[in-house]
Order: sequence, then C-alpha cells, then structure tokens
Amino acid sequence: MSTINDSTNPVTTDLCRLVYISRITSTGLSSPSTLNDISETAVERNHADDITGILCYGNGYFFQCVEGSEQALTNLKNRLLIDDRHKELEILDFSEITERRFGSWSLRSITLERWMTKDPELKPLMPFKPYTWKSDQWRKFLDILQDYYEKQNRTGEVDTSPIKYSTLGVALSKVVGQHQAFFLIQTVLGLMIAATLLWLML
Repeated sequence: MSTINDSTNPVTTDLCRLVYISRITSTGLSSPSTLNDISETAVERNHADDITGILCYGNGYFFQCVEGSEQALTNLKNRLLIDDRHKELEILDFSEITERRFGSWSLRSITLERWMTKDPELKPLMPFKPYTWKSDQWRKFLDILQDYYEKQNRTGEVDTSPIKYSTLGVALSKVVGQHQAFFLIQTVLGLMIAATLLWLML
C-alpha cells in the first residue's frame, strides 16, 4: 500500500470499491441463520481487514458494496466466488476510490422490509430485482443507501449490527403479506372439504 508521506494527514492511494449482485441459493435459503451468519462473520473479518461497506438483501437477491485495499477486496471476492450460499455473482464495479462512503460500518445489513419499499426515490427500482436494472441504476441505489447511512450517523439511530433476521422468514412474510386473502380463502375451502368428508364418513 502506498501513501503520501505526511504524518499529520496520511493519504491512502490504495483504496478500492467492490460492488456486486448475486442470487441466494437453495442452500442459503434453507438455513434460517444464513443472513445472520453472513453478517456476523463479515463484521469480524472485515474489521480485521479494514473493509467497510453495506449489504442489502431482498427477494432472493444480494446487493453489496465494500471498500478497502485492492488486495483485501480481491481476497474477499475470491471467498465470495466459492460461497455456496449465493450464485451468479455479477461484479458491477471494482475500481479505485478517493474516500470511503461507509467509513464507520464494518458491514451494515438491511432488508427491503424496513424503510426501502416506502422510499419514493426507490420506486423506479422496485420490486427489488437488481439483475433487471439499467447499467447505471445501481449507482442511484447506492446513493440512496449512502443517504440512509449518513442520516443514521447524524441522528445516532444506527441499528445494532448485525440485524437479526432469516432468509426463510423474510421470504415467507413477504409471500403471506402479499397473498393473505388467497391463503384465507384456501384455508376456508380446506376446512369445508374436510368437514364434508367427515360428514360423508359418518
């Protein structure tokens, strides 16, 4: 790592950003602790490697932006490529940057069920399907995440990291929330059929 030799204000020139998207696998979805495991492991490891960033999960997709040295991010990328909890990893950006956007977060994890689905600026990017975004829309998404991060820093309302949630729970709550009427009708019909069969048997 090269730095400008100034003890009062050292400037790191070996600072990079890695942004990628991926899809969760059946292996990742089957474990209720997948997202918590990712967060807890990343917080510890990223802190040791001086990596900061943010991770977003929703609808079976991951969006992550991480910042650190080129070597640290290369090592992280190599670990990500062999992680069987996700697949189809697509790198959106791996480039040099002049400063960190998420400097005080070793890793923040957020889900779409929190504030994002209600944010008017995010409506053009919803439902959350990053593989369908236009080539530059991930930058808009990242800008909104940074605004959220900076607001939390200003107000001191930073969530305790990592947030506890499960991939299966997120998926089920989303399905049930969108299809409550359907499930209610199916339940009523099922009870009616069961009652009819019981009456016939008697």
